[in-house]
Amino acid sequence: MEEIQKKRIFSGIQPTGVFTLGNYIGAIKNWNDLQKDFDCLFSVVDMHAITVRQDPTKLRQQILNSYALLLACGIDPDKSILFIQSHVARHAELSWVLSCFTQFGELSRMTQFKDKSARHADNINAGLFTYPVLMAADILLYQTDMVPVGADQKQHLELARDIAARFNSVCGDTFKIPEPYIPKTGARIMSLADPTKKMSKSDENPNGFVAILDEPDVIMRKFKRAVTDSDSIVRYSEGKDGINNLMAIYASVTGKSFDEIEREFDGKGYGDFKAAVGEAVSDALRPIRENYKRYSADKAYLENCYTKGAEMANKISFRTLDKVYKKCGFIKKPF
Repeated sequence: MEEIQKKRIFSGIQPTGVFTLGNYIGAIKNWNDLQKDFDCLFSVVDMHAITVRQDPTKLRQQILNSYALLLACGIDPDKSILFIQSHVARHAELSWVLSCFTQFGELSRMTQFKDKSARHADNINAGLFTYPVLMAADILLYQTDMVPVGADQKQHLELARDIAARFNSVCGDTFKIPEPYIPKTGARIMSLADPTKKMSKSDENPNGFVAILDEPDVIMRKFKRAVTDSDSIVRYSEGKDGINNLMAIYASVTGKSFDEIEREFDGKGYGDFKAAVGEAVSDALRPIRENYKRYSADKAYLENCYTKGAEMANKISFRTLDKVYKKCGFIKKPF
């Protein structure tokens, strides 16, 4: 009986520090589940990180830490291809070709370029402007069927689709047009200090985010300080951003529905609920903390995994880039 070929998924994450609870619930936890049903490629996209000035020694360590964290979160190198972006040179090679099929006006409309330019006004470099093309190369290089996207990445995926369609129209059928993958589970996790904003490790208020390597006492303290409202009823409703966010977090780590959560805390106040959320999050993150300590201490194992991942990614990417170069009219590489 012929085996049904799984659809391919690509996703990447920047090595810009320890992942937050929002990163875990909104993306990485779903990556773990995707491994069961899809042909997955996951990447630590270190080339994207240097659009902002980095300390080389610190960045090198953050790349390794991020790789170890993905392993700790359940990404299995025997089920998925887990690699470091800069180890596959074809990302940069394809990015140049695709930049020649991308319009200046398209890049100038990217909202993240505007946001980052405002935050880093002293370093508005060309890479910051063109990195959506590199992101398109990340996706298209592997003939990706679907890309997990959040609200802040939809614009980039649309650009990748437009670039792929334009190249196909000019040069002939070459790239798959990737579709967005909207996870059935997970949530957009907001800041504990300001629940109208997305949880971010760049939050000036350290109580606004939970890092997945935070110790239990730190996690509990942050949840006890979480902003809610003047009400005391645990119920999901419009205008209750703080309690809605806490309920989304609790639902994500326990698997309970909002109705079940409301019944569980019927007659109880916010204090009891915050403590329960903090404890549930701490319990959910405990195996990640333990696994991370083990993986990060085993440098040989990390090197073996990312080397294997790069070899597999290179093998797949070669076929795409070879086809692209042929369509562009380049002479076949001698090696």
